[in-house]
Amino acid sequence: MVVADKVTCLFDVSAPLLNRLIERQPRRTLRAVDGVSFEVKRGTTVSLVGESGCGKSTMARLLVGLHRPTSGEIRFPGEGGRPRVQMIFQDPYASLNPRWRVRDIIAEPIRTLNLRSGEDATRDRVDELLVLVGLSPRDGEKYPHEFSGGQRQRISIARALATEAEFLVCDEPTSALDVSVQAQILNLMRKLQQELGLTYVFISHNLSVVRHMSDRVAVMYLGRIVEEGEANAIFANPQHPYTKLLIDTIPNLEDPNRDRKPLGGEVPSPINPPPGCAFNPRCGLATDRCWKERPELMRQSDGQNVACFVADTRIPFEETVLVSEEV
Repeated sequence: MVVADKVTCLFDVSAPLLNRLIERQPRRTLRAVDGVSFEVKRGTTVSLVGESGCGKSTMARLLVGLHRPTSGEIRFPGEGGRPRVQMIFQDPYASLNPRWRVRDIIAEPIRTLNLRSGEDATRDRVDELLVLVGLSPRDGEKYPHEFSGGQRQRISIARALATEAEFLVCDEPTSALDVSVQAQILNLMRKLQQELGLTYVFISHNLSVVRHMSDRVAVMYLGRIVEEGEANAIFANPQHPYTKLLIDTIPNLEDPNRDRKPLGGEVPSPINPPPGCAFNPRCGLATDRCWKERPELMRQSDGQNVACFVADTRIPFEETVLVSEEV
């Protein structure tokens, strides 16, 4: 299990000190992640979705330890310490060392962590991983440039599994691939999850992919979660106006010419967010309260968690976060 508890990540984006003194500029802070809480149960997939700049990729890097939270914490209750966590990156062309053979790319974490004793055992493990992701042991002698994008992403998955990781953070792992190849990689990931009991946090802006992969979905806007719940419930009955607008962008083959409201305006700057609800400049339902107060994530009677004054909220979300030591 993974629990993110009120995680905040700030970045100082101020101009150099001399410039600030001459131009009398204040310090500027970017709130990339702003008090985010969610949990991921073992063997399940939680997807973080939202427009570019919403903070989902920063959250991914926090989960794997590439960034440290400014405040809040990420816990792994019941794991006996932090489990092995790996990340599958967005670009399979940039995430593999072009000067190494595939066999050495996959073997590196095995050697570094001393997961196998001797080179023969390491070679056998690399061959096993290549077959597991749908490649051949002979492919281990090739270089990354000899593979297609989908094959490179398979190599990235094999490298992540080489550490015997149980928790994988997938940062838009199929966005750089053709649609047909996307389906192959997604099906491979689901198959590996079922066979190995893997836990995924899946980062994406493609809601069709999210619907296919997720057990739960957390919708992020300007560094905060505005709606969270079971994937089927959110796609069938979204409550937050932003979630509704996102889901309305999914192509519908049965009704391609349906009347859809365009999403107006641009995402406000995370350096200078609007007062109250950050979505209020783009929301057609905003009231005076939305401009004065910031809504907290609340549990609704149907089980979804929504940060919206328009929605009929019932229970504070913090009271519903599972902190049990059970796995």
